[in-house]
Amino acid sequence: MTWVALEVKRLTLASLHGVDGREWPVHGFVVTFPGGAALVDSGVGGPQKWLDDWRVVNRSVADALDDLGMTPGDIGLVINTHLHFDHCGQNAVFKHAAFYVQRAELDRARRESPKLADWFDFMNARFELLDGDAEVLPGLRVVSTPGHTIGHQSVFVDSSDGMSDVLVGDAAYKPRQYLNPGSDDLPEGQATDVGAWRASVTRIRSAAPDRVHFCHDTEIVHS
Repeated sequence: MTWVALEVKRLTLASLHGVDGREWPVHGFVVTFPGGAALVDSGVGGPQKWLDDWRVVNRSVADALDDLGMTPGDIGLVINTHLHFDHCGQNAVFKHAAFYVQRAELDRARRESPKLADWFDFMNARFELLDGDAEVLPGLRVVSTPGHTIGHQSVFVDSSDGMSDVLVGDAAYKPRQYLNPGSDDLPEGQATDVGAWRASVTRIRSAAPDRVHFCHDTEIVHS
C-alpha cells in the first residue's frame, strides 16, 4: 500500500451557546495530503431560528480556509462525522466534492431533520455512503462510533510526523467525556444511546491515538 503524507489542521468555524450554558467553539479540520485536501465537518448552518436559539456567532468556512491559504476549491472531499447543523451546515459550499457519511446517518437526518435538508441534502449532493469502518485514503479512515447519533463516525489519521490523530466529532463533546466514559454525568445530547456511546468512546481510547481533537473544545488530549 502506498504511504501518503497527511497533516491535520484545525479550523475555527463558529461559537455557540453550549448545553452547559457556556460558550463553545465549533471546529472543523482539514487533512492535507500531496495534491489535495479533505475537510472534516463544514461548520454551522441551518434555519435562522436554530442559529438564534444556539446564540451562534458564525464564520464562513471559506474565510476559515483562507487563514490556511486555501480556498473551498482546494477541498476534494468532505467527511461529515454526523449530520447535525453545526457539523454539516456549510456543506453546500463544497458542491463539487463527495460527502463521506454513514448510510445510517443520512437516513436518520432525512427522517429527523427535514428542516436542515437544504444545507446537507441539496440538489445533486454527491454522497459516498458508508456502512461501518472504511478507508478513505491510505492513512485516512473513518471508524463507526455510534451513540451520539446512530450513524456517527470518527476520523483516524496517520500523520506525517509519525503520530496518530483522531477527530472525534461529537463522540465526546469535551475531554472530560472522552477520559471518563463510565460517568453517569453526561451533558444533554451527548448520547442518544448511552450503551453504544460508551462502547464507541472505549473503542477510540483502546486505539491509543497520540492526539485526540474535539469539535467543541480547543484542548488536544495526548496519550
